[in-house]
Amino acid sequence: MYQLGFIGAGKLAGSVIRGLIRAKFCPPDKIIASEPNEQTRATLHRDTAVHVTGDNAEVAAKAEAIFIGVKPGMVLGVLRDLAPRLENKLVISLAGGVRIASMEKAANARFMRALTNTPSAICRAATGISRGSRTTNEDADVAKKIFSAIGVVVEVDEPQIDIVTALSGSGPAFVYTIIDALAKSGVKLGFPENVSTELAIQTVIGAAELMQESKMSAEELVRMVVTPGGTTAAGLAVMEKMQTSESLIAAVEAAIKRSQEMAQENR
Repeated sequence: MYQLGFIGAGKLAGSVIRGLIRAKFCPPDKIIASEPNEQTRATLHRDTAVHVTGDNAEVAAKAEAIFIGVKPGMVLGVLRDLAPRLENKLVISLAGGVRIASMEKAANARFMRALTNTPSAICRAATGISRGSRTTNEDADVAKKIFSAIGVVVEVDEPQIDIVTALSGSGPAFVYTIIDALAKSGVKLGFPENVSTELAIQTVIGAAELMQESKMSAEELVRMVVTPGGTTAAGLAVMEKMQTSESLIAAVEAAIKRSQEMAQENR
């Protein structure tokens, strides 16, 4: 038996696996992952030494706790196909937009949901987990232990998972867009691309780590940087005029709405 099994080992699930190996959560030979794409399987095995297979049924039969890492539209079909092998096992879905109630109709497993993100690959994940009607306290403890190994984990009620999906799951893409814009501004003003990108990345890392360690609010930290009539004030005035904050909030809200729509589509 394997300690952990992954059905689907693409971008997100593959990131979780890489993070768990990096964190030494368990030995590679205690993880099994199924993935239809041969190249993805080969790359994952090369990077992590976990056991890989093209057979979902092998994972369902041999793993103690199972993660569902396939695309949302495939989740229920996969669960129905594997239902006899998932009987009374802990099954954690990584998919957005598929409700636990729908999964519990598909198979008699102890379902949970975990919405995480690709920084899990370097143990910097932000994860929200939620329980199902069959989840035990021990199941919840197992899920918290797993995701704590690769970052920060919070437990939320399932309706709030849509917020986690948008804020943490989609959030890295929003941050990458900001970094790219900062870097492009440097290039536009004459910096080499590599220099501008390095400065933009480090600026975001440094700002985030200072906020995390200082426990200061965003408003307090902004005041530390701004000098009245100075360069930062001029830049912030343009951001306010162009409604930068409002556009980011709108992006998160759009992602939440899409997650809710997907839940209606995958019932």
